[in-house]
Amino acid sequence: MKLRSEIDKSLTWDLSQIFENEAAWEAAYAEAAATVETIPAIKGTLGASAESLKKGLDTLYDAMHKAELVYVYTMLRQSLDNGDAQSQQMSGRAAMLFTKLSAAASFLEPEILAIDGETLKSYLADPVLAGYKHIIEDVDRARPYTLDETRENMLALLSEASGSARNAFDMFESVDMTFPTIKNEKGEEVQLSHGNQGAFRESSDRRVRKDAFETYFGEFKKYINTLAAIYSGSVKFDNYYTKIRGYDSACHRALFSSNVPVSVYDALVNSLHDALPIMKRYLELRKKVLNLDELHMYDLYCPIVPECDAKVSFEEAKQMVKDACKPLGERYQQLLDRAFNERWIDVYETKGKSTGAYSCGVYDVHPYVLLNFEDNFDGAFTLAHELGHSMHSFFSSEKQDYANHDYRIMAAEVASTVNEVLMTRHLLSVETDPAKRAYLLNHFLEGFRTTVFRQTLFAEFERKAHDMNQAGIPLTAETMNKVYRELNELYYEGAVVDELQDIEWARIPHFYRAFYVYQYATAFCASVSIVRNILETGDASKYLEFLSMGGSDYPLEELKVAGVDLTDPAVVNNAMKEMEASLNELESLLLK
Repeated sequence: MKLRSEIDKSLTWDLSQIFENEAAWEAAYAEAAATVETIPAIKGTLGASAESLKKGLDTLYDAMHKAELVYVYTMLRQSLDNGDAQSQQMSGRAAMLFTKLSAAASFLEPEILAIDGETLKSYLADPVLAGYKHIIEDVDRARPYTLDETRENMLALLSEASGSARNAFDMFESVDMTFPTIKNEKGEEVQLSHGNQGAFRESSDRRVRKDAFETYFGEFKKYINTLAAIYSGSVKFDNYYTKIRGYDSACHRALFSSNVPVSVYDALVNSLHDALPIMKRYLELRKKVLNLDELHMYDLYCPIVPECDAKVSFEEAKQMVKDACKPLGERYQQLLDRAFNERWIDVYETKGKSTGAYSCGVYDVHPYVLLNFEDNFDGAFTLAHELGHSMHSFFSSEKQDYANHDYRIMAAEVASTVNEVLMTRHLLSVETDPAKRAYLLNHFLEGFRTTVFRQTLFAEFERKAHDMNQAGIPLTAETMNKVYRELNELYYEGAVVDELQDIEWARIPHFYRAFYVYQYATAFCASVSIVRNILETGDASKYLEFLSMGGSDYPLEELKVAGVDLTDPAVVNNAMKEMEASLNELESLLLK
Protein backbone atom coordinates (compact mmCIF):
# COMPACT_ATOMS: atom_id res chain seq x y z
CA MET A 1 0.00 0.00 0.00
CA LYS A 2 1.41 3.36 -1.04
CA LEU A 3 2.10 6.32 1.19
CA ARG A 4 0.42 9.62 0.31
CA SER A 5 3.79 11.08 -0.59
CA GLU A 6 4.03 8.49 -3.38
CA ILE A 7 0.77 9.55 -5.06
CA ASP A 8 0.77 12.14 -7.85
CA LYS A 9 -0.55 15.38 -6.35
CA SER A 10 -3.08 15.79 -9.19
CA LEU A 11 -4.79 12.62 -7.92
CA THR A 12 -5.21 13.95 -4.39
CA TRP A 13 -7.47 16.51 -2.75
CA ASP A 14 -6.56 20.17 -2.58
CA LEU A 15 -8.04 21.04 0.82
CA SER A 16 -6.40 24.47 0.68
CA GLN A 17 -9.41 25.53 -1.38
CA ILE A 18 -11.35 25.37 1.91
CA PHE A 19 -8.64 26.65 4.27
CA GLU A 20 -5.17 27.55 3.09
CA ASN A 21 -3.51 26.13 6.19
CA GLU A 22 -4.08 25.26 9.84
CA ALA A 23 -3.77 28.91 10.86
CA ALA A 24 -6.66 29.80 8.55
CA TRP A 25 -8.67 26.94 10.03
CA GLU A 26 -7.92 28.15 13.55
CA ALA A 27 -9.15 31.63 12.64
CA ALA A 28 -12.32 30.20 11.14
CA TYR A 29 -12.81 28.00 14.18
CA ALA A 30 -12.55 31.03 16.47
CA GLU A 31 -15.07 32.93 14.33
CA ALA A 32 -17.48 29.97 14.30
CA ALA A 33 -17.16 29.56 18.07
CA ALA A 34 -17.89 33.25 18.57
CA THR A 35 -20.94 33.05 16.33
CA VAL A 36 -22.25 30.06 18.28
CA GLU A 37 -22.03 32.25 21.39
CA THR A 38 -24.59 34.64 19.85
CA ILE A 39 -27.31 32.00 19.62
CA PRO A 40 -28.60 32.23 23.22
CA ALA A 41 -29.39 35.92 22.64
CA ILE A 42 -32.21 35.03 20.24
CA LYS A 43 -33.94 32.85 22.82
CA GLY A 44 -37.36 34.22 23.67
CA THR A 45 -37.54 36.46 20.57
CA LEU A 46 -38.78 34.09 17.87
CA GLY A 47 -42.48 34.47 18.49
CA ALA A 48 -42.56 38.29 18.54
CA SER A 49 -43.04 38.74 14.78
CA ALA A 50 -42.20 37.29 11.39
CA GLU A 51 -39.18 39.59 11.28
CA SER A 52 -37.96 38.40 14.68
CA LEU A 53 -38.34 34.78 13.59
CA LYS A 54 -36.32 35.49 10.45
CA LYS A 55 -33.61 37.29 12.44
CA GLY A 56 -33.32 34.36 14.81
CA LEU A 57 -33.09 31.82 11.98
CA ASP A 58 -30.52 34.00 10.19
CA THR A 59 -28.36 33.92 13.33
CA LEU A 60 -28.71 30.17 13.70
CA TYR A 61 -27.92 29.30 10.07
CA ASP A 62 -24.98 31.68 10.01
CA ALA A 63 -23.53 29.79 12.97
CA MET A 64 -24.32 26.44 11.35
CA HIS A 65 -22.66 27.47 8.10
CA LYS A 66 -19.45 28.55 9.82
CA ALA A 67 -19.32 25.54 12.14
CA GLU A 68 -20.03 23.14 9.29
CA LEU A 69 -17.17 24.50 7.20
CA VAL A 70 -14.80 24.05 10.14
CA TYR A 71 -16.08 20.53 10.76
CA VAL A 72 -16.12 19.37 7.13
CA TYR A 73 -12.49 20.41 6.66
CA THR A 74 -11.40 18.29 9.63
CA MET A 75 -13.53 15.35 8.50
CA LEU A 76 -12.02 15.42 5.02
CA ARG A 77 -8.52 15.81 6.41
CA GLN A 78 -8.92 12.93 8.83
CA SER A 79 -10.34 10.70 6.07
CA LEU A 80 -6.96 10.89 4.35
CA ASP A 81 -5.17 9.46 7.40
CA ASN A 82 -7.34 8.31 10.29
CA GLY A 83 -4.22 7.70 12.36
CA ASP A 84 -3.01 11.31 12.17
CA ALA A 85 -3.08 12.71 15.71
CA GLN A 86 -3.39 16.36 14.67
CA SER A 87 -6.37 15.61 12.43
CA GLN A 88 -8.00 13.62 15.23
CA GLN A 89 -7.52 16.53 17.62
CA MET A 90 -8.95 19.07 15.16
CA SER A 91 -11.87 16.80 14.34
CA GLY A 92 -12.62 16.33 18.01
CA ARG A 93 -12.69 20.09 18.59
CA ALA A 94 -14.98 20.62 15.61
CA ALA A 95 -17.33 17.88 16.81
CA MET A 96 -17.50 19.46 20.27
CA LEU A 97 -18.29 22.82 18.67
CA PHE A 98 -21.19 21.20 16.84
CA THR A 99 -22.39 19.66 20.10
CA LYS A 100 -22.24 23.10 21.71
CA LEU A 101 -24.16 24.58 18.78
CA SER A 102 -26.84 21.87 19.03
CA ALA A 103 -27.21 22.45 22.76
CA ALA A 104 -27.37 26.22 22.32
CA ALA A 105 -30.05 25.89 19.65
CA SER A 106 -32.10 23.25 21.47
CA PHE A 107 -34.72 25.86 22.40
CA LEU A 108 -35.43 26.63 18.75
CA GLU A 109 -38.00 24.02 17.78
CA PRO A 110 -39.91 24.12 21.10
CA GLU A 111 -40.04 27.92 20.86
CA ILE A 112 -41.35 27.83 17.30
CA LEU A 113 -43.94 25.28 18.34
CA ALA A 114 -44.95 27.51 21.26
CA ILE A 115 -46.20 30.03 18.70
CA ASP A 116 -49.96 29.71 18.31
CA GLY A 117 -50.85 27.76 15.17
CA GLU A 118 -52.84 30.58 13.56
CA THR A 119 -50.14 33.11 14.41
CA LEU A 120 -47.46 30.88 12.90
CA LYS A 121 -49.59 30.50 9.79
CA SER A 122 -49.84 34.28 9.46
CA TYR A 123 -46.06 34.60 9.86
CA LEU A 124 -45.51 32.10 7.06
CA ALA A 125 -47.67 34.21 4.78
CA ASP A 126 -45.20 37.07 5.21
CA PRO A 127 -42.71 37.20 2.27
CA VAL A 128 -39.89 37.92 4.73
CA LEU A 129 -39.97 34.23 5.75
CA ALA A 130 -40.16 32.82 2.23
CA GLY A 131 -36.66 31.36 2.47
CA TYR A 132 -37.51 29.52 5.68
CA LYS A 133 -41.07 28.42 4.85
CA HIS A 134 -40.27 24.75 4.21
CA ILE A 135 -38.00 24.58 7.26
CA ILE A 136 -40.64 26.05 9.59
CA GLU A 137 -43.38 23.83 8.16
CA ASP A 138 -41.12 20.83 8.73
CA VAL A 139 -40.66 21.83 12.37
CA ASP A 140 -44.42 22.17 12.74
CA ARG A 141 -44.91 18.70 11.20
CA ALA A 142 -42.72 17.22 13.94
CA ARG A 143 -44.82 18.81 16.71
CA PRO A 144 -45.97 15.44 18.15
CA TYR A 145 -42.35 14.27 18.57
CA THR A 146 -40.71 17.47 19.81
CA LEU A 147 -39.98 17.72 23.54
CA ASP A 148 -39.82 20.67 25.89
CA GLU A 149 -36.71 22.84 25.96
CA THR A 150 -35.08 21.07 28.92
CA ARG A 151 -35.34 17.61 27.40
CA GLU A 152 -34.33 18.85 23.94
CA ASN A 153 -31.21 20.32 25.52
CA MET A 154 -30.44 17.01 27.25
CA LEU A 155 -30.75 15.12 23.97
CA ALA A 156 -28.53 17.66 22.23
CA LEU A 157 -25.84 17.20 24.88
CA LEU A 158 -26.10 13.45 24.36
CA SER A 159 -25.47 13.67 20.61
CA GLU A 160 -21.69 13.41 20.85
CA ALA A 161 -21.87 10.29 23.02
CA SER A 162 -24.45 8.72 20.71
CA GLY A 163 -21.85 8.69 17.94
CA SER A 164 -19.36 6.70 20.00
CA ALA A 165 -20.34 3.36 18.50
CA ARG A 166 -19.84 4.60 14.96
CA ASN A 167 -16.53 6.24 15.89
CA ALA A 168 -15.34 3.04 17.57
CA PHE A 169 -16.24 1.01 14.49
CA ASP A 170 -14.51 3.47 12.15
CA MET A 171 -11.30 3.52 14.17
CA PHE A 172 -11.26 -0.25 14.59
CA GLU A 173 -11.94 -1.00 10.93
CA SER A 174 -9.91 1.77 9.29
CA VAL A 175 -6.91 2.03 11.61
CA ASP A 176 -6.52 -0.95 13.93
CA MET A 177 -7.62 -3.83 11.69
CA THR A 178 -4.97 -5.49 9.55
CA PHE A 179 -5.26 -8.52 7.30
CA PRO A 180 -2.91 -11.41 6.46
CA THR A 181 -1.46 -11.97 3.02
CA ILE A 182 -3.02 -14.23 0.43
CA LYS A 183 -1.67 -15.63 -2.82
CA ASN A 184 -2.88 -13.94 -5.98
CA GLU A 185 -3.54 -15.60 -9.33
CA LYS A 186 0.21 -15.84 -9.98
CA GLY A 187 0.91 -17.45 -6.62
CA GLU A 188 2.50 -14.25 -5.26
CA GLU A 189 1.99 -13.21 -1.64
CA VAL A 190 -0.03 -9.99 -1.50
CA GLN A 191 -1.36 -7.96 1.43
CA LEU A 192 -5.14 -8.19 1.73
CA SER A 193 -6.90 -4.90 2.52
CA HIS A 194 -10.35 -3.37 2.64
CA GLY A 195 -9.68 -1.81 -0.74
CA ASN A 196 -8.38 -4.78 -2.72
CA GLN A 197 -10.59 -7.52 -1.27
CA GLY A 198 -13.32 -6.31 -3.65
CA ALA A 199 -11.03 -6.96 -6.62
CA PHE A 200 -10.03 -10.37 -5.32
CA ARG A 201 -13.65 -11.49 -4.89
CA GLU A 202 -14.12 -10.77 -8.60
CA SER A 203 -11.18 -12.97 -9.58
CA SER A 204 -11.78 -15.60 -12.24
CA ASP A 205 -9.58 -17.90 -10.14
CA ARG A 206 -11.94 -19.58 -7.68
CA ARG A 207 -9.11 -20.39 -5.28
CA VAL A 208 -8.22 -16.68 -5.04
CA ARG A 209 -11.75 -15.46 -4.39
CA LYS A 210 -12.35 -18.25 -1.85
CA ASP A 211 -9.11 -17.42 -0.03
CA ALA A 212 -9.93 -13.71 -0.05
CA PHE A 213 -13.44 -14.36 1.28
CA GLU A 214 -12.27 -16.68 4.06
CA THR A 215 -9.29 -14.53 5.05
CA TYR A 216 -11.19 -11.25 5.03
CA PHE A 217 -14.26 -12.45 6.92
CA GLY A 218 -12.10 -14.65 9.09
CA GLU A 219 -10.48 -11.54 10.56
CA PHE A 220 -13.87 -10.05 11.37
CA LYS A 221 -14.91 -13.32 12.97
CA LYS A 222 -11.99 -13.04 15.42
CA TYR A 223 -13.58 -9.89 16.83
CA ILE A 224 -17.24 -10.74 16.29
CA ASN A 225 -18.27 -10.36 19.94
CA THR A 226 -16.63 -6.94 20.16
CA LEU A 227 -18.27 -5.87 16.90
CA ALA A 228 -21.63 -7.17 18.14
CA ALA A 229 -21.29 -5.08 21.30
CA ILE A 230 -20.40 -1.98 19.27
CA TYR A 231 -23.34 -2.39 16.90
CA SER A 232 -25.68 -3.24 19.77
CA GLY A 233 -24.73 0.08 21.38
CA SER A 234 -25.66 1.92 18.19
CA VAL A 235 -29.04 0.20 18.01
CA LYS A 236 -29.74 0.97 21.67
CA PHE A 237 -29.15 4.67 21.09
CA ASP A 238 -31.48 4.59 18.06
CA ASN A 239 -34.21 2.95 20.09
CA TYR A 240 -33.62 5.29 23.04
CA TYR A 241 -34.27 8.34 20.86
CA THR A 242 -37.28 6.55 19.37
CA LYS A 243 -38.81 5.89 22.77
CA ILE A 244 -38.06 9.32 24.23
CA ARG A 245 -39.63 11.13 21.28
CA GLY A 246 -42.61 8.78 21.01
CA TYR A 247 -42.17 7.29 17.55
CA ASP A 248 -43.69 3.90 16.78
CA SER A 249 -40.33 2.37 15.88
CA ALA A 250 -36.79 3.28 14.95
CA CYS A 251 -37.75 2.75 11.32
CA HIS A 252 -40.66 5.19 11.70
CA ARG A 253 -38.37 7.78 13.31
CA ALA A 254 -35.72 7.47 10.60
CA LEU A 255 -38.20 7.71 7.71
CA PHE A 256 -40.22 10.50 9.32
CA SER A 257 -37.29 12.91 9.05
CA SER A 258 -37.70 12.83 5.25
CA ASN A 259 -41.50 12.58 5.41
CA VAL A 260 -41.41 9.10 3.89
CA PRO A 261 -44.21 6.81 5.04
CA VAL A 262 -43.19 3.39 6.36
CA SER A 263 -45.47 1.97 3.65
CA VAL A 264 -42.79 2.86 1.08
CA TYR A 265 -40.29 0.74 3.04
CA ASP A 266 -42.78 -2.12 3.37
CA ALA A 267 -43.71 -1.97 -0.32
CA LEU A 268 -40.05 -2.24 -1.31
CA VAL A 269 -39.55 -5.37 0.81
CA ASN A 270 -42.79 -6.93 -0.46
CA SER A 271 -41.94 -6.21 -4.11
CA LEU A 272 -38.49 -7.71 -3.68
CA HIS A 273 -39.91 -10.84 -2.05
CA ASP A 274 -42.25 -11.20 -5.01
CA ALA A 275 -39.29 -10.83 -7.38
CA LEU A 276 -37.08 -13.44 -5.67
CA PRO A 277 -37.81 -15.99 -8.46
CA ILE A 278 -35.96 -13.63 -10.85
CA MET A 279 -33.00 -13.61 -8.47
CA LYS A 280 -33.10 -17.41 -8.25
CA ARG A 281 -33.03 -17.63 -12.06
CA TYR A 282 -30.03 -15.32 -12.16
CA LEU A 283 -28.18 -17.41 -9.58
CA GLU A 284 -28.97 -20.59 -11.53
CA LEU A 285 -27.56 -18.97 -14.69
CA ARG A 286 -24.44 -17.90 -12.81
CA LYS A 287 -23.93 -21.42 -11.47
CA LYS A 288 -24.43 -22.99 -14.91
CA VAL A 289 -22.14 -20.59 -16.79
CA LEU A 290 -19.39 -20.91 -14.17
CA ASN A 291 -19.78 -24.69 -14.42
CA LEU A 292 -20.06 -25.15 -10.66
CA ASP A 293 -21.58 -28.00 -8.71
CA GLU A 294 -22.34 -25.56 -5.92
CA LEU A 295 -22.62 -21.78 -6.03
CA HIS A 296 -21.00 -20.35 -2.91
CA MET A 297 -21.18 -16.79 -1.58
CA TYR A 298 -17.63 -16.16 -2.83
CA ASP A 299 -18.84 -17.01 -6.36
CA LEU A 300 -21.34 -14.15 -6.53
CA TYR A 301 -19.07 -11.31 -7.69
CA CYS A 302 -16.82 -12.71 -10.39
CA PRO A 303 -17.90 -11.79 -13.94
CA ILE A 304 -19.52 -14.74 -15.67
CA VAL A 305 -17.91 -13.71 -18.95
CA PRO A 306 -14.27 -13.77 -17.74
CA GLU A 307 -12.68 -13.23 -21.14
CA CYS A 308 -14.22 -9.73 -21.15
CA ASP A 309 -12.90 -8.85 -17.69
CA ALA A 310 -10.88 -5.88 -18.91
CA LYS A 311 -8.85 -3.51 -16.76
CA VAL A 312 -10.10 0.06 -16.58
CA SER A 313 -7.60 2.78 -15.72
CA PHE A 314 -8.64 5.95 -13.93
CA GLU A 315 -8.15 7.95 -17.14
CA GLU A 316 -10.41 5.52 -19.01
CA ALA A 317 -12.98 5.68 -16.22
CA LYS A 318 -13.10 9.49 -16.46
CA GLN A 319 -13.86 9.31 -20.18
CA MET A 320 -16.49 6.63 -19.65
CA VAL A 321 -18.30 8.86 -17.17
CA LYS A 322 -18.17 11.86 -19.52
CA ASP A 323 -19.51 9.87 -22.47
CA ALA A 324 -22.29 8.33 -20.41
CA CYS A 325 -23.43 11.69 -19.02
CA LYS A 326 -23.68 13.49 -22.38
CA PRO A 327 -27.51 13.26 -22.32
CA LEU A 328 -27.41 15.51 -19.22
CA GLY A 329 -26.10 18.46 -21.23
CA GLU A 330 -23.05 20.66 -21.75
CA ARG A 331 -23.07 22.27 -18.30
CA TYR A 332 -22.87 18.86 -16.68
CA GLN A 333 -19.88 18.04 -18.91
CA GLN A 334 -18.11 21.25 -17.91
CA LEU A 335 -18.56 20.48 -14.21
CA LEU A 336 -17.14 16.99 -14.70
CA ASP A 337 -14.04 18.56 -16.27
CA ARG A 338 -13.69 20.83 -13.25
CA ALA A 339 -13.91 17.86 -10.91
CA PHE A 340 -11.14 16.07 -12.83
CA ASN A 341 -8.87 19.09 -13.28
CA GLU A 342 -9.28 21.01 -10.03
CA ARG A 343 -8.45 18.19 -7.58
CA TRP A 344 -11.94 17.48 -6.32
CA ILE A 345 -11.09 13.76 -6.21
CA ASP A 346 -8.73 11.79 -3.95
CA VAL A 347 -8.23 8.69 -6.05
CA TYR A 348 -6.12 5.88 -4.59
CA GLU A 349 -5.97 3.84 -1.38
CA THR A 350 -3.22 4.85 1.06
CA LYS A 351 -2.27 3.82 4.58
CA GLY A 352 -4.82 5.02 7.14
CA LYS A 353 -7.21 6.42 4.53
CA SER A 354 -10.94 5.80 5.13
CA THR A 355 -12.28 2.80 3.25
CA GLY A 356 -14.99 2.88 0.62
CA ALA A 357 -16.02 6.00 -1.26
CA TYR A 358 -18.07 9.12 -0.64
CA SER A 359 -18.83 12.60 -1.93
CA CYS A 360 -18.98 15.56 0.43
CA GLY A 361 -20.47 18.85 -0.69
CA VAL A 362 -18.83 21.99 0.72
CA TYR A 363 -21.11 25.01 0.40
CA ASP A 364 -19.45 28.03 -1.25
CA VAL A 365 -16.45 25.88 -2.28
CA HIS A 366 -17.15 22.68 -4.27
CA PRO A 367 -17.73 18.99 -3.60
CA TYR A 368 -14.95 16.55 -2.69
CA VAL A 369 -14.92 12.88 -3.73
CA LEU A 370 -13.05 10.18 -1.81
CA LEU A 371 -12.21 6.99 -3.72
CA ASN A 372 -10.11 3.92 -3.16
CA PHE A 373 -9.92 3.32 -6.89
CA GLU A 374 -9.24 -0.13 -8.30
CA ASP A 375 -8.56 -0.52 -12.04
CA ASN A 376 -11.80 -2.27 -12.98
CA PHE A 377 -15.38 -1.59 -14.03
CA ASP A 378 -16.51 -1.36 -10.42
CA GLY A 379 -14.02 1.47 -9.93
CA ALA A 380 -15.41 3.28 -12.97
CA PHE A 381 -18.99 2.85 -11.82
CA THR A 382 -18.07 4.05 -8.32
CA LEU A 383 -16.57 7.18 -9.89
CA ALA A 384 -19.80 7.77 -11.81
CA HIS A 385 -21.84 7.19 -8.64
CA GLU A 386 -19.91 9.62 -6.45
CA LEU A 387 -19.79 12.28 -9.16
CA GLY A 388 -23.58 12.03 -9.33
CA HIS A 389 -23.62 13.06 -5.66
CA SER A 390 -21.12 15.83 -6.38
CA MET A 391 -23.11 17.34 -9.23
CA HIS A 392 -26.23 17.20 -7.03
CA SER A 393 -24.32 19.13 -4.35
CA PHE A 394 -22.99 21.64 -6.86
CA PHE A 395 -26.32 22.37 -8.55
CA SER A 396 -28.17 22.59 -5.22
CA SER A 397 -25.57 24.89 -3.67
CA GLU A 398 -25.65 27.08 -6.76
CA LYS A 399 -29.45 27.43 -6.79
CA GLN A 400 -30.37 27.32 -3.08
CA ASP A 401 -29.33 29.43 -0.12
CA TYR A 402 -27.42 27.73 2.69
CA ALA A 403 -30.52 26.93 4.73
CA ASN A 404 -32.11 24.99 1.85
CA HIS A 405 -29.13 23.58 -0.05
CA ASP A 406 -28.70 20.24 1.72
CA TYR A 407 -30.77 17.47 0.13
CA ARG A 408 -31.97 14.41 1.97
CA ILE A 409 -30.60 10.92 1.52
CA MET A 410 -33.40 9.50 -0.62
CA ALA A 411 -32.93 12.23 -3.22
CA ALA A 412 -29.15 11.93 -2.94
CA GLU A 413 -29.03 8.28 -3.88
CA VAL A 414 -31.09 8.89 -7.00
CA ALA A 415 -28.61 11.48 -8.26
CA SER A 416 -25.73 9.02 -7.90
CA THR A 417 -27.50 6.00 -9.33
CA VAL A 418 -28.77 7.83 -12.41
CA ASN A 419 -25.13 8.16 -13.46
CA GLU A 420 -24.56 4.43 -13.01
CA VAL A 421 -27.61 3.51 -15.08
CA LEU A 422 -26.64 6.06 -17.73
CA MET A 423 -23.21 4.46 -17.99
CA THR A 424 -24.70 1.00 -18.37
CA ARG A 425 -27.10 2.19 -21.05
CA HIS A 426 -24.34 4.04 -22.90
CA LEU A 427 -22.01 1.05 -22.96
CA LEU A 428 -24.79 -1.27 -24.12
CA SER A 429 -25.82 1.20 -26.83
CA VAL A 430 -22.40 1.12 -28.50
CA GLU A 431 -21.52 -2.55 -27.97
CA THR A 432 -22.43 -5.13 -30.64
CA ASP A 433 -20.10 -7.99 -29.72
CA PRO A 434 -22.28 -10.70 -28.10
CA ALA A 435 -19.67 -11.64 -25.50
CA LYS A 436 -19.11 -8.03 -24.45
CA ARG A 437 -22.85 -7.37 -24.36
CA ALA A 438 -23.16 -10.38 -22.09
CA TYR A 439 -20.50 -8.92 -19.83
CA LEU A 440 -22.31 -5.57 -19.59
CA LEU A 441 -25.68 -7.22 -19.00
CA ASN A 442 -24.10 -9.24 -16.23
CA HIS A 443 -22.77 -6.03 -14.71
CA PHE A 444 -26.23 -4.43 -14.91
CA LEU A 445 -27.80 -7.48 -13.29
CA GLU A 446 -25.17 -7.27 -10.57
CA GLY A 447 -26.41 -3.73 -9.98
CA PHE A 448 -29.86 -5.13 -9.32
CA ARG A 449 -28.47 -7.89 -7.14
CA THR A 450 -26.14 -5.74 -5.04
CA THR A 451 -27.97 -2.39 -5.02
CA VAL A 452 -31.59 -3.52 -4.95
CA PHE A 453 -31.74 -7.02 -3.50
CA ARG A 454 -28.66 -6.90 -1.25
CA GLN A 455 -29.45 -3.45 0.16
CA THR A 456 -33.04 -4.55 0.83
CA LEU A 457 -31.62 -7.59 2.64
CA PHE A 458 -29.54 -5.15 4.70
CA ALA A 459 -32.66 -3.07 5.33
CA GLU A 460 -34.53 -6.10 6.61
CA PHE A 461 -31.63 -7.01 8.88
CA GLU A 462 -31.35 -3.63 10.55
CA ARG A 463 -35.11 -3.46 11.02
CA LYS A 464 -35.11 -6.89 12.65
CA ALA A 465 -32.14 -5.92 14.85
CA HIS A 466 -33.88 -2.77 16.06
CA ASP A 467 -37.16 -4.62 16.60
CA MET A 468 -35.37 -7.35 18.56
CA ASN A 469 -33.77 -4.81 20.87
CA GLN A 470 -37.06 -2.97 21.28
CA ALA A 471 -38.67 -6.31 22.26
CA GLY A 472 -35.96 -6.96 24.86
CA ILE A 473 -34.07 -9.64 22.89
CA PRO A 474 -30.28 -9.27 23.45
CA LEU A 475 -28.28 -8.37 20.35
CA THR A 476 -25.41 -10.84 20.54
CA ALA A 477 -23.18 -12.24 17.83
CA GLU A 478 -25.21 -15.45 17.96
CA THR A 479 -28.64 -13.80 17.60
CA MET A 480 -27.56 -11.43 14.84
CA ASN A 481 -25.69 -14.16 12.94
CA LYS A 482 -28.87 -16.24 12.98
CA VAL A 483 -31.01 -13.42 11.59
CA TYR A 484 -28.45 -12.64 8.92
CA ARG A 485 -28.19 -16.30 7.86
CA GLU A 486 -31.95 -16.63 7.50
CA LEU A 487 -32.10 -13.55 5.29
CA ASN A 488 -29.26 -14.78 3.08
CA GLU A 489 -30.97 -18.14 2.71
CA LEU A 490 -34.15 -16.32 1.64
CA TYR A 491 -32.53 -13.89 -0.81
CA TYR A 492 -29.97 -16.34 -2.24
CA GLU A 493 -32.06 -19.48 -2.54
CA GLY A 494 -30.12 -22.02 -4.56
CA ALA A 495 -26.69 -20.84 -3.35
CA VAL A 496 -24.66 -22.26 -0.48
CA VAL A 497 -24.68 -19.74 2.36
CA ASP A 498 -21.20 -20.22 3.80
CA GLU A 499 -20.83 -19.97 7.58
CA LEU A 500 -18.57 -16.92 7.36
CA GLN A 501 -21.30 -15.09 5.45
CA ASP A 502 -23.27 -15.02 8.70
CA ILE A 503 -21.00 -12.31 10.09
CA GLU A 504 -21.04 -9.98 7.08
CA TRP A 505 -23.35 -7.61 8.97
CA ALA A 506 -20.42 -6.82 11.29
CA ARG A 507 -18.48 -5.04 8.53
CA ILE A 508 -21.21 -2.79 7.10
CA PRO A 509 -20.45 0.83 8.08
CA HIS A 510 -23.83 2.08 6.86
CA PHE A 511 -25.54 0.20 9.68
CA TYR A 512 -24.26 2.94 11.98
CA ARG A 513 -26.54 5.34 10.12
CA ALA A 514 -29.72 3.39 10.68
CA PHE A 515 -32.24 2.86 7.88
CA TYR A 516 -30.03 4.50 5.29
CA VAL A 517 -29.49 1.54 2.98
CA TYR A 518 -33.05 0.92 1.77
CA GLN A 519 -32.74 4.18 -0.14
CA TYR A 520 -30.06 2.65 -2.37
CA ALA A 521 -32.71 0.18 -3.53
CA THR A 522 -35.50 2.72 -4.06
CA ALA A 523 -33.01 5.05 -5.76
CA PHE A 524 -31.86 2.38 -8.20
CA CYS A 525 -35.45 1.63 -9.19
CA ALA A 526 -36.28 5.35 -9.50
CA SER A 527 -33.13 5.91 -11.55
CA VAL A 528 -34.05 3.19 -14.04
CA SER A 529 -37.29 5.09 -14.66
CA ILE A 530 -35.61 8.52 -14.90
CA VAL A 531 -32.93 7.33 -17.33
CA ARG A 532 -35.49 5.61 -19.52
CA ASN A 533 -37.42 8.88 -19.77
CA ILE A 534 -34.32 11.01 -20.51
CA LEU A 535 -33.12 8.67 -23.25
CA GLU A 536 -36.57 8.34 -24.81
CA THR A 537 -37.36 12.08 -24.81
CA GLY A 538 -33.87 13.56 -25.10
CA ASP A 539 -34.89 16.05 -22.41
CA ALA A 540 -32.98 16.16 -19.11
CA SER A 541 -34.34 19.54 -17.99
CA LYS A 542 -36.71 18.17 -15.34
CA TYR A 543 -33.99 15.98 -13.93
CA LEU A 544 -31.57 18.93 -13.74
CA GLU A 545 -34.32 20.91 -12.01
CA PHE A 546 -34.55 18.09 -9.48
CA LEU A 547 -30.77 18.29 -8.93
CA SER A 548 -31.12 22.01 -8.15
CA MET A 549 -33.82 21.63 -5.49
CA GLY A 550 -31.50 20.77 -2.60
CA GLY A 551 -33.58 20.44 0.55
CA SER A 552 -36.26 22.92 -0.49
CA ASP A 553 -38.90 20.17 -0.45
CA TYR A 554 -39.32 16.57 0.71
CA PRO A 555 -37.58 13.93 -1.44
CA LEU A 556 -40.81 12.24 -2.55
CA GLU A 557 -42.06 15.60 -3.84
CA GLU A 558 -38.73 16.46 -5.45
CA LEU A 559 -38.68 13.12 -7.26
CA LYS A 560 -42.11 13.84 -8.69
CA VAL A 561 -40.46 16.81 -10.47
CA ALA A 562 -38.13 14.26 -12.06
CA GLY A 563 -41.14 12.13 -13.05
CA VAL A 564 -41.06 9.43 -10.36
CA ASP A 565 -43.62 8.69 -7.63
CA LEU A 566 -42.10 6.27 -5.11
CA THR A 567 -45.39 5.88 -3.26
CA ASP A 568 -46.51 3.88 -6.29
CA PRO A 569 -45.22 0.25 -6.12
CA ALA A 570 -45.14 0.28 -9.93
CA VAL A 571 -41.76 2.06 -9.82
CA VAL A 572 -40.09 -0.94 -8.14
CA ASN A 573 -42.16 -3.48 -10.04
CA ASN A 574 -41.25 -1.91 -13.41
CA ALA A 575 -37.58 -1.99 -12.45
CA MET A 576 -37.95 -5.70 -11.74
CA LYS A 577 -39.41 -6.13 -15.23
CA GLU A 578 -36.35 -4.42 -16.66
CA MET A 579 -34.15 -6.74 -14.64
CA GLU A 580 -36.05 -9.71 -16.04
CA ALA A 581 -35.69 -8.41 -19.61
CA SER A 582 -31.94 -8.04 -19.12
CA LEU A 583 -31.78 -11.55 -17.68
CA ASN A 584 -33.70 -12.90 -20.67
CA GLU A 585 -31.14 -11.41 -23.09
CA LEU A 586 -28.23 -12.64 -21.02
CA GLU A 587 -29.64 -16.16 -20.94
CA SER A 588 -30.15 -16.10 -24.71
CA LEU A 589 -26.54 -14.99 -25.23
CA LEU A 590 -24.91 -17.43 -22.82
CA LEU A 591 -27.04 -20.55 -23.21
CA LYS A 592 -27.04 -20.77 -27.01
